[in-house]
Amino acid sequence: MSECPANLKANPLLSRWFRLDERPLMGVRSGKVELGQGATTALAMIAATELGLELDQIDILAADTAHGPDEGYTAGSFSVEHGGSAMRWAAAQLRELAAQAAATVLGTTADQLVVEAGQFRRLGHNEGVTYWQLRDRINLGVSVLDLPAPVLRGGTIDDGHTRRPDLVGKLSGAGFIQDMTWPDLLHGRVLRPDHPQDRLLSCDDAAAKALAGVVAVVRDGHFAGVVAQSDEIALAAIALLRRSAQWQRQAELPLDDGLNGWMDQASPLSTCFLDEAQPDKDLPIRHAARYSRPFIAHASIGPACAVAQWHDGQLQVWSHSQGIYPLRRQLARTFGLEAEHVQVTHAHGAGCYGHNGADDVALDAALLARAVKAPVMCLWTRADELSWSPFGAAMRMELSAGLDESGQIVAWNHAVWSPTHLARPGFGDGVNLLAAGDLAQPHARPPLADAPRPQGGGDRNAVPLYDVGARKITHHLLPQGPLRSSALRALGAHGNVFAIESFMDELAALAGRDPLEFRLAHLSEPRGRAVVEAVAKAAQWNQDDPGGEGHGRGLGFARYKNLGAYCAVVVEVEVAETVRLVKVTAAVDAGEVIHRDGLMNQIEGGIIQAASWTLKEAAGWTQDGFKTRSWADYPILTFSEIPAIEIELVAPEGAASLGGGECAAGPVAAAIGNAIAHALGVRVRDMPLTPERITQAIHA
Repeated sequence: MSECPANLKANPLLSRWFRLDERPLMGVRSGKVELGQGATTALAMIAATELGLELDQIDILAADTAHGPDEGYTAGSFSVEHGGSAMRWAAAQLRELAAQAAATVLGTTADQLVVEAGQFRRLGHNEGVTYWQLRDRINLGVSVLDLPAPVLRGGTIDDGHTRRPDLVGKLSGAGFIQDMTWPDLLHGRVLRPDHPQDRLLSCDDAAAKALAGVVAVVRDGHFAGVVAQSDEIALAAIALLRRSAQWQRQAELPLDDGLNGWMDQASPLSTCFLDEAQPDKDLPIRHAARYSRPFIAHASIGPACAVAQWHDGQLQVWSHSQGIYPLRRQLARTFGLEAEHVQVTHAHGAGCYGHNGADDVALDAALLARAVKAPVMCLWTRADELSWSPFGAAMRMELSAGLDESGQIVAWNHAVWSPTHLARPGFGDGVNLLAAGDLAQPHARPPLADAPRPQGGGDRNAVPLYDVGARKITHHLLPQGPLRSSALRALGAHGNVFAIESFMDELAALAGRDPLEFRLAHLSEPRGRAVVEAVAKAAQWNQDDPGGEGHGRGLGFARYKNLGAYCAVVVEVEVAETVRLVKVTAAVDAGEVIHRDGLMNQIEGGIIQAASWTLKEAAGWTQDGFKTRSWADYPILTFSEIPAIEIELVAPEGAASLGGGECAAGPVAAAIGNAIAHALGVRVRDMPLTPERITQAIHA
């Protein structure tokens, strides 16, 4: 790494990254927050390595807009790739500053010093001086932009057994934002309708206000909530408000046919961003197919929660948001404040893989706290979480291709339709917080947009990594659909890779070739070939396996965003009344591995989540509103359905770290679809791949 990383350039003061306490701990802050994936443990390991500290000498401080760096969102598998490179450089700068101070104390030069467990000492000598003894000699207020580039140690302290420090509190019942408490903390709940197009006209406050323990009923335009001395009382008060609530419907919902038929009535913003000259000759094999996925819920086990308090016109919020700085700016805009008058501190939530309700509930809490002039914890209900939290966008993919006489692909077309995959707070000029549009002085949402290329949103991974000849790739960005959509793990990669890899199997069958051999014949990218070959070997891929009789195996491959980790997957299934995943084998190239256990956990979790999406999950609606209001309405993969999982990590020597947390979503979906087709001889192209849809395909 020869240039200061972008995230550090944007936050050049070392004091934003480190705090040197009097006690023998180094406080470390990152703008990348802990969402359950173990990212902050990996970042702490990077810092410890560069600083010459043991991991237990690192104090991982909460990300905080008042003190820590602004690294945007913790998203896109960039925590180690981007946040880690910034942390490494910053820590190396601090180590070199401390070494210069130590050299003065020890009467030598910095190049004659070594640092171990936080102590600098001369080579061949025992006496030394620690970071903490040097704290008055180290200027953390210096900008790294004014310093020469440091020498990076590289590597990490991971021995394969490093444990995450955040798990101690979480496993003992005190690690999450919902566990926060102090003596004067009040509890809030909000009233929201059962239909996404309903707005509150009126409700009878009297019964709720009369309930013992209710502190206030808060009304502002269409927004309504209660504050009470306990959460149980707040829930009871909301139930009373709901009985008398009168709603105004702004629009009716289109029919939910389960196959995204509503897209036919929408007017897209279409962009053909890759259009290469197609062969004009007749090709012996041409094929076309359409694939789809529905809206998908975050389905967080812990419902969204936030704590807020006001003091002298300043707002402080604790949130499990993925972007504390963008949230601060949105809250400031909502309340007409300068951004410096809003402080957002990150608190751990019970898992997050995108833009769920964390930001929305932060505004709810702030509105309630402003009304009662006391700290308020606001918690969403399960129904709130499964209906009002943004959904992963529904998608439709249409592919066509042509093969020449040798069976090679020479023409490839991919078109994808979906509403936005990116409506996070902070994008655009409006306010993308749920309650902001309901206030008496409402704030408009930002104009329609999606994640820009090369990462992409709905078009993420729409460009295949294969050598497919002339390509035409078109993205049809739809206006906001019947359900509110935004970022969910992998964004459009889940649907696009499912379509591409399913289509590759279909083309292989038409060409009379084995799916593995067909892929390798079209894959010249060396690291891509390496993971495909590695997973085939690990899964003992047999080209002569005919499948059938309910037993099948399937292959899926992609490089996440065509920029991140490479992942190839083989899935074995048994299909009878249901689809049973027998085994999932994966090969992943995520470059340099910082925390092996953390990376393995992320890949395993991604495999399980993708399997759940692909086989079971779909969020729908009726003319009466949201269909998903409880776990009974939204089945997910259960513990008993989790298959055996085997993961092999492969990477070239010296490769830089690549984001690995989201790489499995598309390959797993495709491998499952291909395995079902191998087992039954029929293909289901519309997710979720339920028994009902499999039966329909067989009869068709």
